[in-house]
Amino acid sequence: VQLQASGGGLVQAGDSLRLSCAASGRTSSNYATAWFRQPPGKERDFVAAIRYSGNTYYADSVKGRFTISRDNAKKTMYLQMNSVNDEDTAVYYCAFGSPILSEIRNRRGYNYWGQGTQVTVSS
Repeated sequence: VQLQASGGGLVQAGDSLRLSCAASGRTSSNYATAWFRQPPGKERDFVAAIRYSGNTYYADSVKGRFTISRDNAKKTMYLQMNSVNDEDTAVYYCAFGSPILSEIRNRRGYNYWGQGTQVTVSS
């Protein structure tokens, strides 16, 4: 599976941004796709995930502001980011894997990663 993330950029606090992640190659049936982010000098943390069932999961810090979705026909996943703030500044990575439910927020559950796209929020 190859993943290509795009859509990052420089935005003002309070603005909206939509990230995309296009997948190619064969995928398994019991899968999840997710977004993680890595702020400067910090660890890569979970943002949101969507399972093959359509169930979604969010980090508390983005719940109510970010929405994860996917278009199966286009093999593309999206992250709609609303009301961004400076704490959302990070490199955003998309990921694909087959994590068990208890590991869905854990990087270890994903074995394919995109190259990352930079999001910078100015206040």
